[in-house]
Amino acid sequence: MRTILHALSYGNIEVEASRRLADIKKLDAMRIFFKTLDTKVYNGNHEVPVRLYFPSEEAMSGDVVEGEKYPVLLFFHGGGWVTESIENYDRVCSRMAQSTGHIVMSVEYRLAPEYRFPIPFEDCYEAAKALYTGRLILPADPDRITIIGDSAGGNLAAAVCLKARDTGDFTPKKQILIYPAVNNCYTEKSPYRSVQENGEDYLLTAVKMEDYLTLYESCAEDRNNPYFSPLMEKDYTNLPDTLILTAEFDPLRDEGEEYGKRLKEAGNHVEIHRISDALHGYFALGIRFLHVQESFDIMNRFLSKGSE
Repeated sequence: MRTILHALSYGNIEVEASRRLADIKKLDAMRIFFKTLDTKVYNGNHEVPVRLYFPSEEAMSGDVVEGEKYPVLLFFHGGGWVTESIENYDRVCSRMAQSTGHIVMSVEYRLAPEYRFPIPFEDCYEAAKALYTGRLILPADPDRITIIGDSAGGNLAAAVCLKARDTGDFTPKKQILIYPAVNNCYTEKSPYRSVQENGEDYLLTAVKMEDYLTLYESCAEDRNNPYFSPLMEKDYTNLPDTLILTAEFDPLRDEGEEYGKRLKEAGNHVEIHRISDALHGYFALGIRFLHVQESFDIMNRFLSKGSE
C-alpha cells in the first residue's frame, strides 16, 4: 500500500491534466437517482450556478406545511481552488443530503488560475448571502443553515464565516470544516508537524499544496489576508459553532486542529475530531467506507445540537 501511495503522490500540479483526472468522477452510473434542482445566484453580473440536492422526493416536491423552512447544508467543494466542480461532487452531495436529512446547496464557484483570489471566495460569499437573506427559491431557515466545505472548500467556508462576522450581512450559526486548508505555507518553514510527516507519499503532498496556493493567489500579499488564509486572522470571537474533521495522514491535519483550538480559546463552541488512519480526500469515498460512516455519525450529532 505504501508503494502505491508513493506512486500516486507525484509531481507538481499541472492544471489541465489535474482537471481531466478529476472529471472522471462525472462518469457515474448512480447519478440518475439524484434528486436535484439547478438554479443560480449572482456575484455582480456573473451568474454563479448552484445545485440543490434533496434528501427525499417529498422534500423536492415542495408539498410541505405552509411556512415550513428547511435545514440546509451550504457546501463548497474542494480541489485546491483549481479543480473539481458541482458535477464531480454529485455523489458526495447526494449522499450528504440523504445521510443528514438536509437539503444540500452546492456552489459552482469560479476556479483559479483563470479566476484568482478573491473571485472564488466572493462567489461563495454571495451565494451564502443570497441563501441567508432569502433571495433563492429555497425556503431556508437561517438558524438551520450550516456552512460546510472540504479541503479548499473548508478554507472558503471558514473565510465566508469570517467575512459574515466582519460585515454583519448575515449570521451563520454553524460551520463544518472537513480537513480544511487554512494556512499559507507548506514548505519546510511550516510550523506544523503534519506538513513534515505527511507531506509526501499520502496523495496530497506539501509540494502540491504550495502549487495550489500559487495558482490561487493574485499576489504574494494575499497569503496574509485572513479571507485567503484564515489562520492569519487576529480576532476569532463571535464565530459560529464549529465542527472540524481532520485526517490522521494528511499534511493539513495540524493546521485544521490549530484553527479549532484558536476558535475555542476565543470562546466559541468547537468540536475537533481526528479520523484515525484516514488520508486527505477520504470524504469523497463511498458511504460504505468506514471513515465516511464515522464522519456522518459525528456530523449528525453536531447538526442535531442547538446553538450553545
